[in-house]
Amino acid sequence: MRPIRIGIIGVGKIARDHHIPSILANPSFQFTAATSRNAQAPGVRNFLSLGEMLAQPDLDAVAICTPPQLHYEEAKLALIGGKHVLLEKPPCASLLQLRHLESIAAHHGVTLYQAWHSQHARGVSPAIRLLQQRKLKRVRVNWKEDVRIWHPGQTWIWEAGGFGVFDIGINPLSILTRLINEPIFTRSSTLYVPENREAPIAATVLLDTASGVEVQLEIDFRHTGTQTWDIHLETDTGALSLTAGGSRITGDSALASDDNTLASEYRSIYRRFADLVVHKHSEVDARPFQLVADIFLIARRIIVEPFVDASG
Repeated sequence: MRPIRIGIIGVGKIARDHHIPSILANPSFQFTAATSRNAQAPGVRNFLSLGEMLAQPDLDAVAICTPPQLHYEEAKLALIGGKHVLLEKPPCASLLQLRHLESIAAHHGVTLYQAWHSQHARGVSPAIRLLQQRKLKRVRVNWKEDVRIWHPGQTWIWEAGGFGVFDIGINPLSILTRLINEPIFTRSSTLYVPENREAPIAATVLLDTASGVEVQLEIDFRHTGTQTWDIHLETDTGALSLTAGGSRITGDSALASDDNTLASEYRSIYRRFADLVVHKHSEVDARPFQLVADIFLIARRIIVEPFVDASG
């Protein structure tokens, strides 16, 4: 069987750091094309427009790595053009856009895969198995990083539809929807919005499950020093923590972290995408996106000091 011929839409940091290396390392794919407003990918054909790239007959699939405000139109064009689509997170600017993309993919018989890289962290599946034997009592999430390190000069993240701190906040939510096998609801949320930006730079959120398990979420883009991506779970038989973005379990069980956690996660994403394409299936988990929508819907907003990014 010949490799899946894939192109990249948006040759930015996430594409260069993780998508392209994962494609090149996977024999199920052949990296053949790219299109981007401000960059080119080495070793493949680079097109000035998305339409020009999609018109190529030797292109089977695309990975969309642009800001979420652009995802819907790009994915729609690709799906209608008969291409399989992998969507980087966050999925789109709205839930209805994502749902419409699902229907388009089904109508045209192609794969739509909404990728949540944190769900592929090495500790998530073992944690799911452990929680099947325990009763969950309480969850605390601390997800804090320095936006200047991870999103240098990326102004889109601060615009309406760019999600702000929920570009990372959606990651632990994607893990929680895997760990907790029941509905999760937003009880209250506070968004901290810089006075010169449209999207929040930090948030505190209180969630609970259908059975009454309390989930506290603190996320912050202003964090300096050691970057913190931790989920602490209290159970009836003791504490369990997923740390380092979900790559390490601590508690009565231990799983060592991968040397390159994100690289491992994206390799797993592309293995899954290849399997979906071969079997002509789609996989769109909208639950993390739904939680973010609810958090924004009921949020109390507090204006804080301006955010200035010296890198852009």
